[in-house]
Amino acid sequence: MTDVVLPCLDEAAALPWVLARIPAGWRAVVVDNGSTDGSGDLARELGATVVHEPRRGFGAACAAGLRAATAELVCFCDCDGSLDPGLLPLLTGRITAGTADLVLGRRRPTARGAWPLHARAGNAALGLMLYRRTGVRLRDLGPMRAARRAALLDLAVADRRSGYPLETVVRAADAGWRIAELPVPYAPRTGKSKVTGTWRGTWQAVHDMSGVLRGAPAGAGAGR
Repeated sequence: MTDVVLPCLDEAAALPWVLARIPAGWRAVVVDNGSTDGSGDLARELGATVVHEPRRGFGAACAAGLRAATAELVCFCDCDGSLDPGLLPLLTGRITAGTADLVLGRRRPTARGAWPLHARAGNAALGLMLYRRTGVRLRDLGPMRAARRAALLDLAVADRRSGYPLETVVRAADAGWRIAELPVPYAPRTGKSKVTGTWRGTWQAVHDMSGVLRGAPAGAGAGR
């Protein structure tokens, strides 16, 4: 079995589609990060394991989901309908085949507006900073990823805001992990974006991630 961690903040509109796309035999771990639209109750009704993480922040939700996971393999995926969890076996396949230790989904927009220009620019800048810091060249630092649970816990990722995904990659690179990426379709999200859909959200994400690259995790504050 594989556990799929789904950080969730007011995603009731997208949850039915997302949970229906979880591969058969896998477990969905929805981390309710303070939703006010009934997301947690809905996810439970739809058969997901629900974890409540009151501390706001993408990293806080991911960390809570990782702690709650019990399977050998753990995947992470956004819960807003922009990414298809049904494609996650493509990522875990690289791990079980022994060719990679961490696999990321490289987002390929399927429609105009799915990935705003400012969000792409921020991602590209961070990718360049990552390469200079670690020598690892990635085209995307997106939220869809897969790795072994025990190894992820050993990384001891500290960030609890938007820097969590990047810190995971940095620590994995420093530990000598084989890091790969595979293209995945990226659709417009359901509902309003909390992070990269706005200039302010993108700036905050880049700020948090830049702090990680400077060696100063930005997990002290709240926010998403």
